[in-house]
Amino acid sequence: MRPRVHCGPRGWWAAGGILTYAADRLQEEIAYVAYHFHWPLGDILDLEHADRQRYAAEIAKINTRMNQASHRPASFQPYPG
Repeated sequence: MRPRVHCGPRGWWAAGGILTYAADRLQEEIAYVAYHFHWPLGDILDLEHADRQRYAAEIAKINTRMNQASHRPASFQPYPG
């Protein structure tokens, strides 16, 4: 019988099982955080998966707010006179 190892909040998995995260998705997250924070690759790779996802989500929220603010029509200011 293979020993079990704890695998976070999802429970127990048999040792030797491989847990992976899609390489394309990982590259997207790394590029997104690097572009916006100007952090080196090593620092981003050192982040825990959940932390990296949280930074990416927070960047997305900031970008959404900035985009919404930039698309608001300027209020009409008639020339006083």
